[in-house]
Amino acid sequence: MTIKRNPKGILSRLRNFHSDRRGVAAVEFALVLPVMLAIYLGGVEVGDGFAIDTRVTLVTRAVTDLTTQYITIDSQDMSNILNAATTIVTPYSSANIIVTVSEVTIASSGTATVTWSASLNGTARVTGSAISPPASLQAQAKAVGTSIKLILGEVSYNYTPAIGYVMTGTIAMSDSYYMSPRLSNCITYNSVC
Repeated sequence: MTIKRNPKGILSRLRNFHSDRRGVAAVEFALVLPVMLAIYLGGVEVGDGFAIDTRVTLVTRAVTDLTTQYITIDSQDMSNILNAATTIVTPYSSANIIVTVSEVTIASSGTATVTWSASLNGTARVTGSAISPPASLQAQAKAVGTSIKLILGEVSYNYTPAIGYVMTGTIAMSDSYYMSPRLSNCITYNSVC
């Protein structure tokens, strides 16, 4: 028994298949979906990264500014100043933030040492340890001819993307800021000025 094939039927089916456009949208969607998801998720991760970086800068400025408004700071006041960082960084995790506030003495020779220091989620700077302030501040102390005291606020945040699809690993963000005390030449903390 032989089976006869109709060549006309196969050719017409091929022509119909070639001109059929019903599945084009589904195929295009399947091709574009992974790219669009990567762009969306990457945008979310990068957006969060920029938001946290901005908050790191805000925390640095705020903590330094709050400290400069005192003449004498007790332990409770310092705790309140440092804990302000957790409010500013909200809604992001405050467990990842390290805040350090120090008073720095820059001698007329330009050398700088830590007078006192306090920290949240980190280690305070060692009293008397050397520090390298910006050259402009060293030049200012040399120009004045006497030592100057400044408040140094330092903040670091280790950002780990929640999704980790586009950006992976931990990204360290940090900022530091120097300000002069507003109401006196130095600020007393733990009986040290």
